[in-house]
Amino acid sequence: MFSESVDDEQIIERVAALDIGKAELVCCVRLPGKGSRRVQEVSTDSTMTRSWTELANRLVDLRVERVVMEAHQRLLEAGVLPARGARAGAVAGQRP
Repeated sequence: MFSESVDDEQIIERVAALDIGKAELVCCVRLPGKGSRRVQEVSTDSTMTRSWTELANRLVDLRVERVVMEAHQRLLEAGVLPARGARAGAVAGQRP
């Protein structure tokens, strides 16, 4: 049986999601498009420092407001976060 949720919903217009693996990182950015439509870009990069720096600068240029990441706990503990001033949140990976 479902019960009504009393969550405090927030709509984030400019958002990115990162899936961080050992060798590659996949980034999905969603932005407002024309009218009520949204545009989306998915990119895959290496996890080398240069790629992180380029991605961080790109997210700042796109004015991304929130970044959500899935990563190994060791990366989260190391403080690997996206760009200057962007809010970031971590999500735990789940196995089916």
